[in-house]
Amino acid sequence: MTTDPFVDDFLEFLGASPTPFHAVANMARRLETAGFIRLREQESWDLEVNQRYYVVRNGSSLVAFCNTGDPGQGIRLVGAHTDSPCLKIKPQPERVRRGYFQVLAEPYGGVLLNPWFDRDLSIAGRVTLQASGESLVHRLLDFRRPVAVIPSLAIHLDRDANSNRSINAHSDTLPILLRTEEENPALTAVLADQLAREHPDYAGAEILGFELSLYDTQPPARIGVNGEFITGARLDNLASCYIGLRAVLDHDHQLPALLVCNDHEEVGSQSAAGADGPFLRDVINRWLGNRASMTTAMDRSLLVSADNAHGLHPNYTERHDENHDPLLNGGPVIKVNHNQRYATNSETAGMFKALCRRAEVPVQSFVSRADMGCGTTIGPITAGEIGVKTL
Repeated sequence: MTTDPFVDDFLEFLGASPTPFHAVANMARRLETAGFIRLREQESWDLEVNQRYYVVRNGSSLVAFCNTGDPGQGIRLVGAHTDSPCLKIKPQPERVRRGYFQVLAEPYGGVLLNPWFDRDLSIAGRVTLQASGESLVHRLLDFRRPVAVIPSLAIHLDRDANSNRSINAHSDTLPILLRTEEENPALTAVLADQLAREHPDYAGAEILGFELSLYDTQPPARIGVNGEFITGARLDNLASCYIGLRAVLDHDHQLPALLVCNDHEEVGSQSAAGADGPFLRDVINRWLGNRASMTTAMDRSLLVSADNAHGLHPNYTERHDENHDPLLNGGPVIKVNHNQRYATNSETAGMFKALCRRAEVPVQSFVSRADMGCGTTIGPITAGEIGVKTL
């Protein structure tokens, strides 16, 4: 199997980004290394021509843009989302049963629960601290090792497991963290130990809140006899975040370009940091200043909303429309839904096909079966928010 620096770098990024907070921090580091300047929303902006900038909101959403050319004449935009379905730990999660210390977890987004059983799980996310003499601060944590497991019930105690099993999202998916004799153990004590390891300057700080996710420690990989497939958690949608990041980093600086990576897509996007919020519109308005109206600029722009498409599953070919069944490694996929679950129209599809033809890249189409519902993504929401033509 030959090595591929692009794929290898992507796998490294994917493995180092177990939560949206980590993904944005990793993107921010790469942007700053390339010379992008961080802007803060609470400060005034004095933008320079031919300079590159980025903005972070909530630590989990990011906008990066190249202030080249005249943005009023149109912007090339790529959009993706930083979040993925997972199990998130509740605020008061502790439960002890017969000496087993467990934590209550809540499904986030459309989680497929079966794969979470019998996995080596770790914990990562953001904690909010009260340090002596300081205001509240946020720090990222990542145990980076297996610390939990959700064990299946032995087949001898559940003879119908392979034929008639349902999963209760509240009671069946509680991970085990340790054995304890304490009556009231606190997760914050476990977090405090990890905080001292990762952030020694904040050892002993009071943990006032946390946003923590469980994740599978099995690393992403290339698989297949010839290494033709990629497996890994959070491909939906860190794959698009990474590709959008590489695009804005490799931009030729001749024309205005923008990358937006929103949080909360998996739960509807309605938040201050989500696509159904004001983040992107606020950034573009401040970027445009008095040079052009949002309406004029967006009418001359194009947004590629990049997300994962449903590749044909060879065990379930009947779940696809036979004329719209994309194959892995068959080229990028244009997703269409005439009920506006996707924002593609003939104009934007035609533009993209022409670009693919120029680059000699094959292109595919996906439409759900007429008797099945389809997913959606940030495309229609962003189009509705800022009025941009969207693929």
